[in-house]
Amino acid sequence: MQPLNLPAYDFKLRETEGKMYILDEIRKKYVTLTPEEWVRQHFIQYLVNEKQYPASLIKVEKSFKTGGMDFRADILAHNPQGIPILVVECKSFDIKITQDVFEQAARYNMKWKSPFLAVTNGLSHFCCKINHQEQSFLFVNEIPAYPDIHIYP
Repeated sequence: MQPLNLPAYDFKLRETEGKMYILDEIRKKYVTLTPEEWVRQHFIQYLVNEKQYPASLIKVEKSFKTGGMDFRADILAHNPQGIPILVVECKSFDIKITQDVFEQAARYNMKWKSPFLAVTNGLSHFCCKINHQEQSFLFVNEIPAYPDIHIYP
């Protein structure tokens, strides 16, 4: 798989009938290794290992309905009270991060009302702080570390 602009991690991979699988440590199961999954698993490990997000407070492919349609947030991190604090939309490394990608992530965040929203293709990462009351956002230089996120309202 494509090297990413994230630290390298030692993933558990397996091949079955010519198909590659990667262990998702959050969902505790092997999932098909697609380019998007490669990015998602790297970003999860980045959050847990570098940014100190507790794995127990991360949901992967969290399903929800809006407007009668089914959607899934790639990564949803909560605080200990169960309140969403970060929504991450992952794309394959060959997908460019565009305004449409941000709009997709923002639609997902309308459900969760998380104060932080990130999008990544594993090569480029963008994060913004959302002010839901003012319906505005501000790009931040990096994903906030979990221990620091309490300083934000």
